[in-house]
Amino acid sequence: MASKPKYPVYIISKGRWENPLSALSFLKSDIEFLVAVEPQEYDLYARKLGSSHILKLPFSNLGLGSYPARNYCWEHAKKLGYKYHWLFDDNIRGLCKWINGRKTMIDNCCDGLLFVETYTEKNNIDINGFEYRYFVAKPPKRPFKLNCHVYSALLIKNDLPYRWRLKYNEDIDLCLQVLHNGGSTASCVYYMTNKTSTVAKMKGGNQTELYQGNKAEKNLLKAKMLETVWPQYVKTVIRFGRHHHLIDWRQFNKNY
Repeated sequence: MASKPKYPVYIISKGRWENPLSALSFLKSDIEFLVAVEPQEYDLYARKLGSSHILKLPFSNLGLGSYPARNYCWEHAKKLGYKYHWLFDDNIRGLCKWINGRKTMIDNCCDGLLFVETYTEKNNIDINGFEYRYFVAKPPKRPFKLNCHVYSALLIKNDLPYRWRLKYNEDIDLCLQVLHNGGSTASCVYYMTNKTSTVAKMKGGNQTELYQGNKAEKNLLKAKMLETVWPQYVKTVIRFGRHHHLIDWRQFNKNY
């Protein structure tokens, strides 16, 4: 039997009780987890996954994106006395791993989570996690990237003085809070998340509250919001035919 993750696993989800990808992946791996959901959707998620896997949030439809739910999970883990907690988006189909020079889907996620936990504890990393599989083009020379943006699957130190706070690009903002103040982040490129594109393929989540309307205006708003908070690190540029934020993460290498 595979060893289980040491730290609690949370998933934030909204409007995806019919196909909760991350939760289903963890069920297959026999990993304990809690899905944080708003009260009006509690019964729907409980019928799909069982009430023991559901954490009912004390608020609904705030229109602020996911950061209030993320902070609620953080405080929940902190009250339980854990040093770290895992926080996953709800659209992850499991993990990939480099095997014989190829990215290969693995049946059990436990090894990947334990791999990240061990490295995090050994090196006292503030935020660690997994890179997206489509961002890793070839077998890496080292298993982790250091002091970089961590996406969608994060292992967070609970005693950090920072919190989630932005409506858009909240993961970038949290990593910048850590790195700006001399902390450390890492992202595993040996194990990777197999994440589904929410904008293109999945309903629910933040699609209704945050991303409906003029796409060009939303892209500009997202980039400018981040640039306003972090003008020393972020520039708004045109990339891939749209407005996008630009950050040179290499400037934080000196932190490690």
